[in-house]
Amino acid sequence: MKAEYDFSKAEQGKFYYPNATFKSPIYLDDEVQEFVRKKAEEKGVDWNEVVNEILRKEMHLT
Repeated sequence: MKAEYDFSKAEQGKFYYPNATFKSPIYLDDEVQEFVRKKAEEKGVDWNEVVNEILRKEMHLT
């Protein structure tokens, strides 16, 4: 690491996007991931659709 950095030519807010959305990464246990992968394969859909379907069902139960 340098002792000093020159920010005199820096542009403030260059990478700021006010409308940007953040999607949280979700980490599944191995056995859960395998279950979801198999269900997605059976249905011929992406595994994200299966996870969302399961969670929507849970939302309606509570």
